[in-house]
Amino acid sequence: MCGICGEITFDGSPANVDAVATMADCMARRGPDSAGIVARGDWAFGHRRLRIIDLSEAGAQPFVDTHLGLTIAFNGCIYNYPELREELEGKGHSFASHSDTEVILKAWAEWGPEAVAKFNGMFAFAIRERETGRTVFVRDRFGIKPLYYSETGKGLRFASALPALVRAGGIDTSIDRVALHHYMTWHAVVPAPRTILAGVRKLPPATIRILNADGSVASEQTYWTPTFDRSPEDAARSAEDWEEILLDGLRASVRRRMVADVPVGVLLSGGVDSSLIVGLLAEEGQKDLATYSIGFEEAHGEKGDEFKYSDLIANHYGTKHHQIFIPSEEMQENLPHAIAAMSEPMVSYDNIGFYLLSREVAKTIKVVQSGQGADEVFGGYHWYPPLADANDPVAAYADAFFDRTHARLAEHLAPEYMVDKDESLAFVREHFARPGADDPVDKALRQDTNVMLVDDPVKRVDNMTMAWGLEARVPFLDHELVELAGRIPAEHKLADGGKGILKRTARRVIPSEVIDRPKGYFPVPALKYIEGPYLEMVRNTLTNESARARGIFRPEYLETLFANPKDHITRLRGSELWQVAMLELWLQAQGIEG
Repeated sequence: MCGICGEITFDGSPANVDAVATMADCMARRGPDSAGIVARGDWAFGHRRLRIIDLSEAGAQPFVDTHLGLTIAFNGCIYNYPELREELEGKGHSFASHSDTEVILKAWAEWGPEAVAKFNGMFAFAIRERETGRTVFVRDRFGIKPLYYSETGKGLRFASALPALVRAGGIDTSIDRVALHHYMTWHAVVPAPRTILAGVRKLPPATIRILNADGSVASEQTYWTPTFDRSPEDAARSAEDWEEILLDGLRASVRRRMVADVPVGVLLSGGVDSSLIVGLLAEEGQKDLATYSIGFEEAHGEKGDEFKYSDLIANHYGTKHHQIFIPSEEMQENLPHAIAAMSEPMVSYDNIGFYLLSREVAKTIKVVQSGQGADEVFGGYHWYPPLADANDPVAAYADAFFDRTHARLAEHLAPEYMVDKDESLAFVREHFARPGADDPVDKALRQDTNVMLVDDPVKRVDNMTMAWGLEARVPFLDHELVELAGRIPAEHKLADGGKGILKRTARRVIPSEVIDRPKGYFPVPALKYIEGPYLEMVRNTLTNESARARGIFRPEYLETLFANPKDHITRLRGSELWQVAMLELWLQAQGIEG
């Protein structure tokens, strides 16, 4: 897990090595172990390294293969790299390191774009081809690893973190109005390729983009798309049959993510998903497994931890458990740092939870497995059941998920920031209409897995863990497991209040107490009820000189929110005030003036 960056010019001028160094320095916390830059005239790659596989200098990056004429800057992990290395050695390739980075280069030399479909893992990388002058950009199937870019007048810059591009300068930092519509409507989700800034874009997941030396696009392809097509045999399988098949898939996914030259722990919330990971690792014979849980102070009688359940699992499996409690003062002190660590503004309260949890975990370990993705893949959210019988699935989805309607948004945004049409609803309608998913629930699962998940939970975990040089692996997003889940009829997923088939399978592995409990979330009650110092913080942010100059929100709307934040809660039980404040807090944290 690392940070990558670079610049390519298309007019023959030399790449700005100082700008690349600035971007790399900005991402030092993503890769605290070492740094490197390779510059060759009109291009330069930078890298920050977190040593996980091949801890020697032989695995340092950017990695140059002079024989093949290829240079790579790579962020992520290829879990099946040992098998691919063996196959490539059989084809005559020799290796100078034991890294998965070098396997990617040899695979590209051997198979070209077809190599990417062979990778099982999370990855974002750039490859420069010496002979052709082409540059290759690739992102994994679920966008677990980020890749942002900014096109300039004479070239292109890229980085693992959007703030690195801002820090290097020379980009348009004005607000993208369509992205703002998504942010305010879709619980801060801004689908690729847009970001909240007009001058920055992100490579969509499952994409291979190849640029010619002059900057023209040589080719672009989506190399993987999920399918919900089912054979008659799949449709006829019983729940018991699916349990057997799913358990095998889960075991394989967790086993893959054990590959590392350092210990691997688990972020243990005490819910079904993370508890199942612990149980499966125990089955694999992993000893002295380190597990980590976090909790916060109560607020308004709402409990701020789920230690009861995480302790149950930790005791059951005899893990080396770390229970971390964060006082309110410490959370308040660290909140600005968590916001600054975001590559894009995100509204979920648990960002600060993951940030502080990662801080503590990184003191003792470098790699963890985490349970993100299970709700989106196996139907765990409350908005899926109503879709099963909906006459208009798009309207039903929007009614359950969207924070506000297009008409309501027009009352909240200043006129110059408002777009003419309902961009967010149009996006969902187009996505639902794509072939490959006929059932309305499948349509929503496909969209959430490939859009919402990418730009909310997955991005959150990457940003907050990498802020402390911690690698987080997500076994529920193994693409083979997701393909398997797509074959399972929706009725099995919606059973038992959601994630029915996953819960049934989990009963074969973990104690039933963590399965039959009420659905939990990362509780941070002090941010759910904005008052006292938190209200003062957001009021100051939204009324200071920078916010007034930018003028995104109508002043009367802000005054309504300030008067009684608890009266303005979104459908997903989020605070409208927190949502608008997070946008300004993030913009100001990145030094973007109004």
